[in-house]
Amino acid sequence: MLFYYFSPINCFFDDTGRSLIYFCYICVTMSLFIHTYPVRLQFKQPAGTSRGVYTYRDIWYVTVSDTTTGNIGIGECAPLPDLSCDRGPNYYSRLLTACQTTEHLGYIDYDMLSNCPSILMGLETAFRHLQTRSFKLFDNSFTRGEMSIQINGLVWMGNYDEMLSRIAEKQEKGFKCIKLKIGAINFKDELKLIEIIRSNFTSSQIELRVDANGAFNAEDAMTKIKQLAKYDIHSIEQPIKPAQWDKMNKLCCYSPIPIALDEELIGINNTKNKKQLLSTIRPQYLVLKPSLHGGFHGSEEWISLAELMGIKYWVTSALESNIGLNAIAQWTAEHSPTLPQGLGTGQLFTDNFPTPLTLIGEQMCYDNSITPSPSDFIKWAKNNKQ
Repeated sequence: MLFYYFSPINCFFDDTGRSLIYFCYICVTMSLFIHTYPVRLQFKQPAGTSRGVYTYRDIWYVTVSDTTTGNIGIGECAPLPDLSCDRGPNYYSRLLTACQTTEHLGYIDYDMLSNCPSILMGLETAFRHLQTRSFKLFDNSFTRGEMSIQINGLVWMGNYDEMLSRIAEKQEKGFKCIKLKIGAINFKDELKLIEIIRSNFTSSQIELRVDANGAFNAEDAMTKIKQLAKYDIHSIEQPIKPAQWDKMNKLCCYSPIPIALDEELIGINNTKNKKQLLSTIRPQYLVLKPSLHGGFHGSEEWISLAELMGIKYWVTSALESNIGLNAIAQWTAEHSPTLPQGLGTGQLFTDNFPTPLTLIGEQMCYDNSITPSPSDFIKWAKNNKQ
């Protein structure tokens, strides 16, 4: 069988001269076998959003094996229920079909998988791992230990006392950027929590981001945003539900707080629609999640289009385990991030697989002394199967 693997040797450049980390295909002879491992992870504590509360996380891992050499690449497919465009009752059968087709072709068919971002990211990661033969998927300043990635401290929804305790914990650990999930409890209580932070820390000491997950009504969203603006909020993610482009554009034009799109990007998987969305809404920021927004291939396109329009971005994980988080963090480092990133969710689970990622306060680092093997992973996955 002819197998095509990815190489970043040749980068392409967009109209601004920025290099794009697209992968060319290099053809070698190889026989592939792709296997899936369904795993259920437990949260250390319930993770609350305006859409509901997560207590466990179902993930499907894929391994791409070279049957000639025995080398294995591992990737993570982690769709979110009621959010991912590819998550549905037939998800596993779609995953199996994608794996069988990819195994037969010997490469990833991006057109076929354009509407399956979580499957796409899993296969992209597994192929990359197979190529590098290491969890060190990229050779950059992050994986060489020369730099770390600043992340935001995420405060999940809960009752007033729970959220107050979580805010204090993030402050004690030295986070200079805190992100609050809002929209689940009484809005006045949420304002009180924010007021407590601002009464002790200025915006130069702690950057505050809020994420509404579409919880505000379009009719009163601006009123709530103006109330939040008194507290020097850096940005608000997805204040209203997606697919209200004109209303979201109006908010972006007149909001005293910069607006970041998140859920709005889900399911927008072709170039024409991406351009139309960005040119219509004109947001200040994008929050990119490869598992939700087209895998790494699709996220690269979002970045290219956003930069042409002067739209900034940061990258956030979407409740992936350490396998997915490891890939996302290394890919993020390829883009030399300057803003705090949302990459700290790997510590949410009781039974995560160890990777070289470590967290020291607000800094995510890569520890080259941690060298897990594919056999370690397979043993772990079998012990944690759904």
